[in-house]
Amino acid sequence: MAERTFSARLGCRYLLHSPVDIGPRTVLVAALHGFGQNPEDMLSLTGGMVGPHQAIAAIEGPYGFFLGVGSDHVGYGWITSRHPVESIRLHQEMVRHVLEEAGHELAIPAERRVLLGFSQSVSLNYRFAAAHPDSVRGVAAICGALPGDWDDASPTPLRPSVLHIARTHDQFYPAERTEQYARRLRLRCDDVEFQLLPGGHRFPSRAGPIWENWLNRILACSGYGPPMNADERR
Repeated sequence: MAERTFSARLGCRYLLHSPVDIGPRTVLVAALHGFGQNPEDMLSLTGGMVGPHQAIAAIEGPYGFFLGVGSDHVGYGWITSRHPVESIRLHQEMVRHVLEEAGHELAIPAERRVLLGFSQSVSLNYRFAAAHPDSVRGVAAICGALPGDWDDASPTPLRPSVLHIARTHDQFYPAERTEQYARRLRLRCDDVEFQLLPGGHRFPSRAGPIWENWLNRILACSGYGPPMNADERR
């Protein structure tokens, strides 16, 4: 048996939320859902954390499937163990396209773009940040893992700032493993914030203040002025 490979066009999709007013401290958040989820859910979850004043581009994973026998509900994924190199390439092409297209449309430069991922997309986003260090100002990772083949002996540099949020009772990414991520990430990145919040494998509903403090700090370091006050965030 001989295997043949070929390339074909794939219709990709994302949902874009644009705030009413876009100012010098508005960021573009490229938000990637977890395994079996969809961009509609991710847009809602991300909006609840970052607030309505930020732009959000929720990207749909390229691999769709029915969620159970006889179900008409469809979920999406980003990668499987079969042909992972192609999935990594596709993920990076999709994220780069969305960042550039939405960033250009909203006039938000790379210095005010953040890549956010939940669960399965987290490790892929870390790969993206290492491969495209000038594409985003920060990486926010929620309930996910570091790439499994990253070598701590020869760490790949990460230029964007990192916010990694893990959960104490995450059944897929247990705390005894994720607690090592802060140390491992600091081998690559000079600016790492790690938060371990109570709860299981779900998007943290009370992470808004953590996000705001982290975002305001990295924007201030980039010269985008003082943090927003509470009235500006409403």
